[in-house]
Parts: sequence; C-alpha cells; structure tokens
Amino acid sequence: MPEYRPMLVRLHRTILVLASAHFLIDCYSSMYGAFLPFLYQERGLSLGQAGILGGALAFSSALTQPLYGYLADRFRSRVFLVVGPGLAAIFISSLGLAPNFSFLLPMVMLAGVGIAAFHPQGAGLTSQLSDGRRGFYMSVFISAGMAGYALGPVFITTIIILAGLHNSYWAALPGVAMSLYLAVRGPSPPSQRRVRHRRLFARLRRNRKPLFLLYMLVVVRASIQMSFVAFLPLYLTTRGYSPVEGSQMLALFLAVGGTAGFLGGLLADSFGGRGLITVSMLGCCPLLLGFLWTEGWISILLCLAGSAFLLSTAPVNVVLAQQLVPEGVATVSAFLMGFGWGVGGLLIPVVGFLSEGIGLQMALSGIALLGVPGILMAMALPARIGRAQLAEETAIESQPAG
Repeated sequence: MPEYRPMLVRLHRTILVLASAHFLIDCYSSMYGAFLPFLYQERGLSLGQAGILGGALAFSSALTQPLYGYLADRFRSRVFLVVGPGLAAIFISSLGLAPNFSFLLPMVMLAGVGIAAFHPQGAGLTSQLSDGRRGFYMSVFISAGMAGYALGPVFITTIIILAGLHNSYWAALPGVAMSLYLAVRGPSPPSQRRVRHRRLFARLRRNRKPLFLLYMLVVVRASIQMSFVAFLPLYLTTRGYSPVEGSQMLALFLAVGGTAGFLGGLLADSFGGRGLITVSMLGCCPLLLGFLWTEGWISILLCLAGSAFLLSTAPVNVVLAQQLVPEGVATVSAFLMGFGWGVGGLLIPVVGFLSEGIGLQMALSGIALLGVPGILMAMALPARIGRAQLAEETAIESQPAG
C-alpha cells in the first residue's frame, strides 16, 4: 500500500493545478459581460457592436479548439496548456485600453485564442488522470471553471471601480503568473502511444449519432448560457439595477450553475447521464422565461433556478463523449467544450441586433426557447449511453490487441 501513496498525492496535485488553471482562464472568459456596461457608456458601443464582440470572443475561443485537441492527442505536448492563461489574461484584461470598436475586435479574438489553446488539453489530461472516477474529476475540473466564470465579472468590476477602466490591465497578473507556473512546474501528458488516425476516426464514425446529439445539446446549452452571460448585466441595468449589481447577479448566476454542474457530475457516475440531461432541458426553459417576464425577488429566484437546471449537465455531456471515444479524449472534449460553444456563441450577435428592433427581453426569451428542441434531442439519446458498463466496454475495446 505505501508504494501507491506518492502516486495518489501526485495525482491530486495535478488535478488541483489543472482545476486552478481552468478557474483562472474561465475567469477571464466571463469578463466581457461585465466590461460591456462600461464600454457601452464610455466607448459609445451600440448593441449590435456589443453582440459582434461577444460573438467574436466566443467564436475565436472555440473555432480552433478541435485542432488543438487533435494535436494534443497526437503529439502530447503541453505548450497549449502553458500559453493559454497568460494570452487570455493579457488581452481580455486590456479591453479598457481600447479606444473604440476597431481596437476591441482584434483584442477579444486574441483573448479567445488563449482560451481555445488551454481547454482541450486541460480536459484531456483531467480525463487521462481520472483513475476510474472520470465523472468526479471532470466535475472538479469543469466546476472550477464555472467558479472562475462566476467570479470573473466581480473581479474585473472591482478593478475598474477602484482603478478606472483605463487601468483594467492589472487584472491580467493572476493569469500571467499561472502561465509561468505551468511552464516551470506544470503537468505533462502521460507517456502513451500516439493516437492512430484510423482507430480514432473509426471510433468517431461508429458513434456518430450519439456524438452528434451530445454535440447539439452542447450547442443548445451554450447558446442559452453565453447569451445570458453576455447580456445579463446589461439587461438588468435596463430594469433599474446598477452595473455593479448586474455583475454581482451574473456572478451568482454562474456560481449556482457551477455548483449544480458539480453535483450533476457526481450523479452521472451513479445514475447515468441521459436522464440528467433530459431533466436539465425540461427545467431550464420555463424557469428562464419566468425570470424574464416577472419582477422582484421572484424573478431573481427563477433566474438562479434556471441556471441550476441549465448548467447541471455541463460535465456530463463531456464525460459521455469521452467514454464513447477513449482514444481521443482531448479531441472530443474540444468539439464539445470548444467548437460546440463557438457555434452557440454565434447567436450572441443575433441577440444584439434583434435587441435593437424588438428589445432585449424578447430577444433573450427567444434564446430561452431553444430548450424545447433540447428536450427532444435529449430523449433521442441511446438508452445505453452513460451507464457504468459503457465505460467498461469502451475501456476493453481500446486495449491494444495481443
């Protein structure tokens, strides 16, 4: 027994480092929504421009993730893990320096590249080091990111209020420090054989239907979440709340969702993911619509309940896909956590432009209704998916012959 103790300590430290880095990079990912009321007032952005910037950030942070994921699976280099936090931190924190839309656009896109570089390898390493508890460790990893998402708006709003919009770049220090730490002491991928093209693509083809459904469910959830994250502080200011109160509400929205996601990952290990995904889709749509069309404390409670249902399966989709394709955990993580989110983020500019014509309340209501097709897709998932024996079957199948 003593000989296993160092391995356990090293494993837990590695997961903690990965979760901490995910916390920071998602902290920067959510700052744009909190920046928006200040940029809207001091830089004269229109709602349409605000939507374009939000979509550019979402798309650039997701478009290249499948490439990074495939390269991480293929060559097992940690360079993407190292550069991500610092790159995201520098460019998103410096938005306060940009004088106009023309400068803001390339800055959010470069920040998105840093976000894209980190996520596939971070999720892949977490899965590879999970030691049979993939749901639990992915819950730790993803919930840490959700916690960062929750605290990011409060952190950057505090910096802006204390130091001014033009000094927002001070918020980059934690992310730069994390990149330096990862460069010196960060984990490396376990030494395994490189992924074979044919085997990986054969697995993807064989499971294309459930993978497609899981991907589309991520797109639905991402469309709803990212639209609310981008516009919730601004929407609340139109209802009489201050920018600070709007950022605090966004933080609470994400904190509740992150807690629900952690619990969802634990439940998936025991009960499977298909039913959890269906319940998530059933609950989020009416609750978020209730938030948009009520007022006062009831509205706030409905908003938080909607977040809990919406984000309760954030780790579950990824875990199910990783079980289906154990040879390419970074690749499938990139498609679900990355490319799926990027496609979902494309609706942010649509929300912005629609808001100029029909109002932000109506535009967000339309986004919330995406939960309806999500229910149908969740119910179409194969009944076997997410059961304990699926993980065992895929693990056996992935063993090299002979």
